[in-house]
Parts: sequence; structure tokens; C-alpha cells
Amino acid sequence: MSAPSGGGASRDGYGAALLEMLDDDDVVVLEADLGKSTKSCLFRAEKPSHTVSLGIAEQNMMLVAAGMATSGYVPFASTFAIFSERGFEQVRNGIARPNIPVHLCGSHGGIHTGTDGSSAQSIEDLAIYRTLPNMTVLHPCDDLSAKALTMALRNHPGPSYMRTARNKVARAYSDESAEQLQIGKGHVHREGQDVAIIACGVLLNEAFEAADVLLEQGIHATVVDMHTIKPLDTELLSKLSQQCGAFVTAEDHSVIGGLGSAVAEYVVSNCVVPIEMIGVKDRFGESGGSDELLQLLGMKSGNIVDAAKQVIARK
Repeated sequence: MSAPSGGGASRDGYGAALLEMLDDDDVVVLEADLGKSTKSCLFRAEKPSHTVSLGIAEQNMMLVAAGMATSGYVPFASTFAIFSERGFEQVRNGIARPNIPVHLCGSHGGIHTGTDGSSAQSIEDLAIYRTLPNMTVLHPCDDLSAKALTMALRNHPGPSYMRTARNKVARAYSDESAEQLQIGKGHVHREGQDVAIIACGVLLNEAFEAADVLLEQGIHATVVDMHTIKPLDTELLSKLSQQCGAFVTAEDHSVIGGLGSAVAEYVVSNCVVPIEMIGVKDRFGESGGSDELLQLLGMKSGNIVDAAKQVIARK
């Protein structure tokens, strides 16, 4: 099955979801001087009474959000993924430790941001937030899935971190299929018996392309959008270990601590199958075009194809 036509950036889906919650007076939106980039500005323009702009003060934003949550509000707070890391201690002690339902959105994550360079390319955010007890960690692939998952967070009982991206990508979902998404449940886009490609974020489209190439060579791949990094859909992983017997993970993130690590941690103790990981190796990114950097760092569909063949040979 081919991905639906059209395209959108996951940050646009975040902004669209906030607009869907305009009539909910419990929802409040917080910004750290980047509302235009994260798309929370759309909510602010319509409902400034429920928007708090903190300026360039991410640590403060985290604790203001925690205070609002304990006062009965449902806060959605956003900044760039790299800047959210400034507030890690506040998130740890002020949000995650007391298990307060604050929903953080880190935009412009990964090397896909391109020319901003390595200082702005957060390749460790999913790993950082995954270490925190009580935190749910999400990385949607397009605008429609980001919208659906953001709206699902409205009634989520604990804190969360969602990473969104700046660049538009081909949609993997329709409006109808996105509505079926559930936090903590991976979505199987294609079924195959030879290998499972488990992807998240902008790498899902690379996984689709890889599956097409593999099919032409007689290799049938399952393709999964593992949009929730934590809690991981271990039930699906167990099923795929029996069905496929080999995994390739693909993420625009360091291979240390992200989706690949999460999958490996479960597999090694429960359903041992060989794994190959596509992602940023133990290095920083650099300035360049989005596609150029994916090529440079070995994260294109061709790399997924090669990894799939390698992991099948290791069965």
C-alpha cells in the first residue's frame, strides 16, 4: 500500500490539534519565544487568554506548566527540541517525579532540520526523556498523526514529550487512519514475513521506499510506525519476532538510547532476534540539506535496504 498523497510537517499537526481544543477552557498553551516555529502561535492568535509566553526561559516554562497542571489546567508547552533539554532538571523533578500531566512538544528535532547545524540538531532528546519514569515519549511521522496523537494527550493521565519536525514530508496517514492511532500502540502499514522495519518520524517514508525496493527483489517487509517510543508496543514486537524473525529500526536520532535501543532492550530479554539499527551513529550532525545529511549519515532508504539484507542473513 502506498502512502496517501499530500504532505505536511508534524509541527503543523501539533498546531492544528491545539486549534481543535479552543473550546476547552482547561487547555492552556505555553511558549518560550518560538510559537511561530512550533505552531502554537495559531492557538495564541485565537485565544490569548489561555496562552502564556515565557520568553527565552525554558526552565521557567517547565515549572509554570507544572504549576498550572496542579491548578486544574491541561498545559501544552513547546519550544525547539534542543532548547527543551535546558529544562531537563525541571522536567525531572517538577513534572515527571510528581507525575504531573504536562505535555511538552520539542519541534525541529533530528538532523532533518538541515542547515541549522549540529548545535541546533537534537539527536538525543528521545533518549533523554525516555529515561524518566512516568514520561510518555512520542515521535509522529506527519501532520495528521501528530494532530491525532496531540489530541489524544488531552486526556492522558501523565506527563509526555512529543518530538515534531519542521520539514514537510509525504503523508503516511489519511484523516480516517490517523484517528485510529493510539498512544503506546505501533501502527502496521505493510505486512511481510521476511523482515520488520520499525521506524518513527521522518524515517518512516524512507522505510516505505526501502520496502518497495525489497519487494522488487522478492523480500517481503513489514513496515511499522512506532510513533510511541515509551511505552513501547512490546506486544507487537513479540508478534513480529515470530512473524519476521529479524528487525531493522530506523530513526532520525542517535542509535544510542532512542527507538533502536528501546527495541533492543526488550528483544534481548524476551524474544531474541537479530537487529540492525539505522540512525545517527556516535557523532554530531553538521550543516547541510536535509536529504544531503540523511545520505551522509547513512539514513536513506538504500541504507535500510542494505540493513534488511544483512539482518535477514543473520537469522
